[in-house]
Amino acid sequence: MRLRSTSTAIALAMMALGAPAWADMEAAKAFLDAEIGDMSALTRAEQEAEMQWFIDAAKPFAGMDIKVVSETITTHEYESKVLAAAFSKITGINLTHDLIGEGDVVEKLQTQMQSGENIYDAYINDSDLIGTHWRYKQARNLTDWMAGDGAAVTNPNLDLEDFIGLKFTTAPDGKLYQLPDQQFANLYWFRYDWFNDAKTKEDFQAKYGYELGVPLNWSAYEDIAEFFTGRDMSYAGGPTSVFGNMDYGKKDPSLGWRYTDAWMSMAGMGDKGEPNGLPVDEWGVRVDENSRPVGSCVARGGATNDAAAVYAITKSIDWLQKYAPPEAAGMVFGEAGPVPAQGNIAQQMFWYTAFTADMVKPGLPVMNEDGTPKWRMAPSPHGAYWQEGTKVGYQDVGSWTLMESTPVDRAQAAWLYAQFVTSKTVDVKKAHTGLTFIRESTIQHQSFTDRAPQLGGLVEFYRSPARVAWSPTGTNIPDYPKMAQLWWQNIGDAMSGDKTPQEALDALCAEQEKVLERLERAGVQGDMGPKMNEEKDPQEWLDAPGAPVAMLENEKPQGETISYDELIKSWQ
Repeated sequence: MRLRSTSTAIALAMMALGAPAWADMEAAKAFLDAEIGDMSALTRAEQEAEMQWFIDAAKPFAGMDIKVVSETITTHEYESKVLAAAFSKITGINLTHDLIGEGDVVEKLQTQMQSGENIYDAYINDSDLIGTHWRYKQARNLTDWMAGDGAAVTNPNLDLEDFIGLKFTTAPDGKLYQLPDQQFANLYWFRYDWFNDAKTKEDFQAKYGYELGVPLNWSAYEDIAEFFTGRDMSYAGGPTSVFGNMDYGKKDPSLGWRYTDAWMSMAGMGDKGEPNGLPVDEWGVRVDENSRPVGSCVARGGATNDAAAVYAITKSIDWLQKYAPPEAAGMVFGEAGPVPAQGNIAQQMFWYTAFTADMVKPGLPVMNEDGTPKWRMAPSPHGAYWQEGTKVGYQDVGSWTLMESTPVDRAQAAWLYAQFVTSKTVDVKKAHTGLTFIRESTIQHQSFTDRAPQLGGLVEFYRSPARVAWSPTGTNIPDYPKMAQLWWQNIGDAMSGDKTPQEALDALCAEQEKVLERLERAGVQGDMGPKMNEEKDPQEWLDAPGAPVAMLENEKPQGETISYDELIKSWQ
């Protein structure tokens, strides 16, 4: 082994610096034996070679104390508790991975942007901030970083092409600003066992005139919600009364995520485009040909308050009141998430795959004795305004971000950790723990073929071409931290009944435009910042092709469904 001849000297030097004395291949081998095994896309020899690269690249940073931060989800808990400790032992860099709330991560990041103080050496924050990072230029663009200051600490086996979410972290300038660490989608969740029960299917067909199945449109979702609500499912092993919908409605920041996270575009608000609508995105914000935001309200060509947006809010309130448990209206995101696992919910349109790990625990009412789930996940249905090519769902990509205010050597050390926890050596094992896929090689790993029957469609979805249509907030949003908080405050007014959906959305788009106008006046984003359109008669925009759109005569077309098993076959 190449380092053995000098291991004593290195150990003494590292101890003097306060670093672990066992930062060598022996520590790496112990980690691979105890934690990774064959749960890797790499062979054991390839794993050891990758670990040797980290050992060599980390030498200049031995003994440094580095701090990184992320939100608290299962994937990051594994990184913080297991991978950070292994990284420290293997490299000699003292790595602390803090876990805090999602909102707190954004707040810390915002504080570092405003003050220039280096609070953390790296952040895992949602790629929803890609438009913010690109315009403010306070996050290092990783394309230039990997060719410049970060070249010596960039893993030759990083294999960017293997990451499935890079298009979400790439700005209009073609540069990569964030490296994906975890991602999950919002999908449709339903009780596969009930939907395939003969009596249930017969009763639904008799009442609605079409087959019970995965809803393709909101009309079918609404019919299914009505059908199941209050229904006695004890003949199929369920409770004597169930609900046809699950959601949440408390005035809380998480209420805003539910709408910025593609509920509007699922309804049909916004333009066609991949991964996000252009020129009008899933927030209803329009940009010009230079990607500069020009408006949010219909009078400026935006769609935040158009008929499709109003329809989206109206339907969610209606379904929450009629078909969800009464307590759901007072719940936040985290409280509502575990409810379907309790066994009395028939379907949920807005369900995050991040809940999968908690939905497959043995003994739950939604699990079979053989370890397979009674439920499945599928693409969410789309609303009456939706057209082929419009965004159909949200996919969160929590990604590593290096700030310009972080000293180069600290950023280099943190970048090593970011690559370690996303490396091919560890990613398969990490994905089995948190079920948040980032690499194609992990998705295709044999262990996930073996485990797929226990995960309710998660593997099938991520192996399908359907996944590319799910995406985070796009680059139309120039200041995510400022604009995101407007959503829950205004939509909360509609949820509480203080305002009609139209009134709430009129207020929301007006407040978004105030932020855009302030950014334009300040000029802090240069020729990438907002350049607002003049207001004109909204009808001119409604008559033009694309978003915004006028109200349809019929917002409830015939319901359409598809057999889940047919859907899966179409993916294969």
